[in-house]
Amino acid sequence: MTSFQTHSDLIDDRPVALVTGGARGIGAACCRALSEEGFRVGIHFRSSENEANELSKTLENSFILKTDLSNPEEIEEMVQDIKSEAGRLDVLVNNAGVSIDRDIGSMKIDEFDRQRSVVRGAWYLTKRVLRLFMLRSGTGRIINISSIVAHTGNAGQIPYTMEKAALDAFTKSLAKELWGRNILVNSIAPGFIETAMTETLPSDVRNAMLGNIPLGRTGTPEEVAEVVAFLARRGTYITGSVIHVNGGLYG
Repeated sequence: MTSFQTHSDLIDDRPVALVTGGARGIGAACCRALSEEGFRVGIHFRSSENEANELSKTLENSFILKTDLSNPEEIEEMVQDIKSEAGRLDVLVNNAGVSIDRDIGSMKIDEFDRQRSVVRGAWYLTKRVLRLFMLRSGTGRIINISSIVAHTGNAGQIPYTMEKAALDAFTKSLAKELWGRNILVNSIAPGFIETAMTETLPSDVRNAMLGNIPLGRTGTPEEVAEVVAFLARRGTYITGSVIHVNGGLYG
């Protein structure tokens, strides 16, 4: 079930942004950056309730939404909650993801399906957000968080790389479907970013990756969020693009 909580009883007329997977890592950084840009932020989570609550306490008039994005009924409940409580949605950041790492021989069908459900969830949420909010208001920004591996590939992550490549293809196709409308659709493809996932990498793997980055360091979630904030507020002549944030690792 979808649950809705608001950090403040005050409902204002600021633009509203929703960040899926917004409780941790890049998603949390995006929430903070968008709040600083003047957005009222919806923090979506599936299992990270404590982190979502703590983040919400730091962001003025933010709200949290618990939803399983693999369930269309829960997505429908979430967008209806946003409509009832906020009345608008100006920016959607499709950031939520999962990484099930297996080689092709050991990956099970149910694991593959779980990984691929992320794309279906982003597609359906975007579909409903367009219908209920952006097409009616005649404006909006959709920002998909993909990955460098969508373009380079990565051994042991075939379904994950397929998912991220699909998000970039989704971006390009949706931008064309929205031809002539003031609704901009873009992807951001982060490279080697300092998150809980990369912290667990063995030192030899980590050092090998750093050796291929011209800037010689990992990126931060905040550096990805800077680009999200730019696309949300500015970037008025950018749509259908994939923007790489990777320190020169891939271009």
